[in-house]
Amino acid sequence: MPRRHVAIVMPAYNEADGLDGFLTEIVSYVSPVVERLSVVVVNDRSTDQTADVLTRLGKDMPELIGITSVRNQGHGPTALAAYRAGLELNPDVILHVDGDGQFLASDFPRLLDAHEQRGVDVLHGVRHGRTDPWYRKAITALVGLAVALVVGSRVPDVNTPLRIYRPEALRFLLELVPRDARVPHVHFSLAEKRSRMRVAYARVRSIPRRGDSAHGTMWGPQRSTPVLPPKRLRAFIAAAAREVWAVSLRPGAPARRGGAFSS
Repeated sequence: MPRRHVAIVMPAYNEADGLDGFLTEIVSYVSPVVERLSVVVVNDRSTDQTADVLTRLGKDMPELIGITSVRNQGHGPTALAAYRAGLELNPDVILHVDGDGQFLASDFPRLLDAHEQRGVDVLHGVRHGRTDPWYRKAITALVGLAVALVVGSRVPDVNTPLRIYRPEALRFLLELVPRDARVPHVHFSLAEKRSRMRVAYARVRSIPRRGDSAHGTMWGPQRSTPVLPPKRLRAFIAAAAREVWAVSLRPGAPARRGGAFSS
């Protein structure tokens, strides 16, 4: 049954090959169950044809808003820019998903229903059956363990990119995190626990990246699955660890001063 205004926000980098099909799938599954759908894609200055794909799709999809960053910023800042662009549309609900299309849009109506029926501030899509390299799954597990030690309870899939937020909750979280944060979803997961937000979790199927990786993801060109983390990823992990300490963990850190969230 049609209901509320939903904004789907998405960071994208070099996703030209898979973006058309993913966005078409999103619109076909979500439009019938909402009164109004907006889709905001922030293109992180891709080096492939992502900008052209967004321009072409925008002619046939009135729901689609394509934004190209002034410069390449990385996934975290681009995700935060997408969140902020979505909030400007004054939606009732914001759903974030990455542009690599590692989820099925057929799951989105179920997740939106769960978010509404449970009356929560945020719902996380917990990935099931991930096909990512072992080290990416290991990183998620290690970060989840660290978060559990800090806040006293486990957060399933602590950095999942599939999340649904009430705007008030999202605005609260955005105030705690710098605009250039590399791992905003890790900060969000910590802050959600500390601020006593109402959080729910739902299992979702994870599928392989939809596009061709020849042009490169944020970790560089990947024509085959590397056995060990790429050098660029190792550098990112080190920088992200320092960021999490500075922003969310150290005594007096900015994200620790938010207090309790009141809806």
